[in-house]
Amino acid sequence: MMLSHMRTRRRRGFSLIELLIVIAIILIIAAIAVPKLNNARMHSQEMAAIRQINTLHQAQTQYYSQFGRFAENLTQLGPAEGATAGPAAADLIPGDLAAGEKTGYRFTLAAAAEGYTVTAVPVAFNSSGRRTFYSDQTLVIRQEWSAEVANAQSEEIK
Repeated sequence: MMLSHMRTRRRRGFSLIELLIVIAIILIIAAIAVPKLNNARMHSQEMAAIRQINTLHQAQTQYYSQFGRFAENLTQLGPAEGATAGPAAADLIPGDLAAGEKTGYRFTLAAAAEGYTVTAVPVAFNSSGRRTFYSDQTLVIRQEWSAEVANAQSEEIK
Protein backbone atom coordinates (compact mmCIF):
# COMPACT_ATOMS: atom_id res chain seq x y z
CA MET A 1 0.00 0.00 0.00
CA MET A 2 2.80 2.36 0.81
CA LEU A 3 4.45 1.72 -2.55
CA SER A 4 1.32 2.60 -4.55
CA HIS A 5 0.96 5.83 -2.56
CA MET A 6 4.51 6.88 -3.54
CA ARG A 7 3.85 6.14 -7.20
CA THR A 8 0.79 8.37 -7.15
CA ARG A 9 2.82 11.20 -5.70
CA ARG A 10 5.37 11.06 -8.50
CA ARG A 11 2.70 11.46 -11.16
CA ARG A 12 1.27 14.65 -9.64
CA GLY A 13 4.16 16.98 -10.52
CA PHE A 14 6.43 17.77 -13.44
CA SER A 15 9.99 16.55 -13.67
CA LEU A 16 12.86 19.01 -13.73
CA ILE A 17 13.56 18.17 -17.38
CA GLU A 18 9.95 18.91 -18.37
CA LEU A 19 10.09 22.28 -16.60
CA LEU A 20 13.41 23.15 -18.27
CA ILE A 21 11.99 22.30 -21.70
CA VAL A 22 8.96 24.54 -21.10
CA ILE A 23 11.20 27.40 -19.91
CA ALA A 24 13.45 26.97 -22.99
CA ILE A 25 10.42 27.16 -25.29
CA ILE A 26 9.19 30.31 -23.54
CA LEU A 27 12.64 31.91 -23.88
CA ILE A 28 12.80 31.08 -27.60
CA ILE A 29 9.37 32.64 -28.16
CA ALA A 30 10.41 35.73 -26.16
CA ALA A 31 13.64 36.06 -28.18
CA ILE A 32 11.58 36.14 -31.37
CA ALA A 33 8.87 38.49 -30.04
CA VAL A 34 10.97 41.17 -28.26
CA PRO A 35 12.67 42.60 -31.39
CA LYS A 36 9.31 42.80 -33.16
CA LEU A 37 7.81 44.60 -30.17
CA ASN A 38 10.74 47.05 -30.09
CA ASN A 39 10.31 47.79 -33.80
CA ALA A 40 6.57 48.34 -33.32
CA ARG A 41 7.26 50.66 -30.37
CA MET A 42 9.81 52.67 -32.37
CA HIS A 43 7.40 52.94 -35.29
CA SER A 44 4.62 54.22 -33.00
CA GLN A 45 7.00 56.78 -31.45
CA GLU A 46 7.99 57.95 -34.93
CA MET A 47 4.34 58.35 -35.90
CA ALA A 48 3.73 60.26 -32.65
CA ALA A 49 6.67 62.56 -33.48
CA ILE A 50 5.11 63.32 -36.87
CA ARG A 51 1.80 64.12 -35.14
CA GLN A 52 3.64 66.42 -32.72
CA ILE A 53 5.21 68.27 -35.66
CA ASN A 54 1.72 68.75 -37.10
CA THR A 55 0.59 70.04 -33.70
CA LEU A 56 3.44 72.57 -33.79
CA HIS A 57 2.36 73.70 -37.27
CA GLN A 58 -1.20 74.27 -36.04
CA ALA A 59 0.09 76.13 -32.98
CA GLN A 60 2.30 78.32 -35.18
CA THR A 61 -0.70 79.18 -37.36
CA GLN A 62 -2.70 80.19 -34.29
CA TYR A 63 0.26 82.12 -32.84
CA TYR A 64 0.72 83.99 -36.12
CA SER A 65 -2.97 84.92 -36.26
CA GLN A 66 -2.87 86.22 -32.67
CA PHE A 67 0.49 88.01 -32.61
CA GLY A 68 1.35 88.74 -36.27
CA ARG A 69 4.54 86.66 -36.28
CA PHE A 70 5.69 83.08 -35.76
CA ALA A 71 6.91 81.90 -32.36
CA GLU A 72 10.69 81.70 -32.09
CA ASN A 73 10.85 78.77 -29.67
CA LEU A 74 8.71 76.11 -28.01
CA THR A 75 8.33 78.11 -24.80
CA GLN A 76 6.42 80.83 -26.64
CA LEU A 77 3.87 78.23 -27.75
CA GLY A 78 3.72 76.57 -24.33
CA PRO A 79 1.51 77.04 -21.29
CA ALA A 80 1.42 80.37 -19.50
CA GLU A 81 2.80 80.43 -15.94
CA GLY A 82 0.44 83.21 -14.93
CA ALA A 83 -3.28 83.53 -15.51
CA THR A 84 -3.14 85.06 -18.98
CA ALA A 85 -1.51 83.77 -22.14
CA GLY A 86 0.55 86.12 -24.30
CA PRO A 87 3.42 86.20 -26.78
CA ALA A 88 5.90 84.78 -24.24
CA ALA A 89 3.65 81.78 -23.47
CA ALA A 90 0.60 81.48 -25.72
CA ASP A 91 -0.76 78.25 -24.15
CA LEU A 92 -1.13 76.52 -27.54
CA ILE A 93 0.78 73.27 -26.87
CA PRO A 94 1.12 70.98 -23.82
CA GLY A 95 3.88 71.62 -21.30
CA ASP A 96 5.89 68.47 -22.09
CA LEU A 97 6.10 69.39 -25.77
CA ALA A 98 6.98 72.99 -24.82
CA ALA A 99 9.81 71.55 -22.68
CA GLY A 100 11.18 69.96 -25.86
CA GLU A 101 10.76 66.25 -25.20
CA LYS A 102 7.78 64.01 -25.87
CA THR A 103 7.16 60.41 -27.01
CA GLY A 104 10.87 59.52 -27.16
CA TYR A 105 11.84 62.52 -29.31
CA ARG A 106 13.53 65.87 -28.68
CA PHE A 107 11.87 68.76 -30.50
CA THR A 108 13.46 72.05 -31.45
CA LEU A 109 11.64 75.07 -32.83
CA ALA A 110 13.74 77.93 -34.21
CA ALA A 111 13.08 81.19 -36.00
CA ALA A 112 14.14 81.40 -39.64
CA ALA A 113 14.25 84.28 -42.12
CA GLU A 114 11.09 83.11 -43.89
CA GLY A 115 9.31 81.64 -40.87
CA TYR A 116 10.44 78.80 -38.60
CA THR A 117 12.02 75.35 -38.54
CA VAL A 118 11.09 72.27 -36.50
CA THR A 119 13.39 69.31 -35.89
CA ALA A 120 12.65 66.07 -34.06
CA VAL A 121 15.49 63.76 -33.05
CA PRO A 122 15.17 60.46 -31.15
CA VAL A 123 16.27 60.66 -27.51
CA ALA A 124 18.11 57.36 -28.05
CA PHE A 125 18.72 56.57 -31.72
CA ASN A 126 17.63 53.00 -32.66
CA SER A 127 15.79 52.73 -29.35
CA SER A 128 13.18 55.48 -29.28
CA GLY A 129 13.33 56.03 -33.05
CA ARG A 130 15.24 55.25 -36.26
CA ARG A 131 14.49 58.50 -38.11
CA THR A 132 15.02 62.20 -37.60
CA PHE A 133 12.50 64.74 -38.87
CA TYR A 134 12.54 68.30 -40.18
CA SER A 135 9.79 70.69 -41.19
CA ASP A 136 9.23 74.38 -41.67
CA GLN A 137 6.45 76.86 -42.49
CA THR A 138 5.85 75.04 -45.80
CA LEU A 139 4.29 72.22 -43.68
CA VAL A 140 6.31 69.58 -45.57
CA ILE A 141 7.79 67.00 -43.20
CA ARG A 142 11.16 65.52 -44.19
CA GLN A 143 13.05 62.53 -42.79
CA GLU A 144 16.51 60.99 -42.53
CA TRP A 145 16.88 57.26 -41.91
CA SER A 146 20.10 57.84 -39.94
CA ALA A 147 21.33 59.65 -36.86
CA GLU A 148 22.01 62.69 -39.08
CA VAL A 149 19.49 65.44 -38.37
CA ALA A 150 17.01 65.86 -41.21
CA ASN A 151 17.06 69.17 -43.08
CA ALA A 152 15.35 71.02 -45.95
CA GLN A 153 17.05 68.73 -48.52
CA SER A 154 16.07 65.47 -46.80
CA GLU A 155 13.55 63.03 -48.26
CA GLU A 156 9.93 64.18 -48.06
CA ILE A 157 7.45 61.98 -46.20
CA LYS A 158 4.65 61.05 -48.54
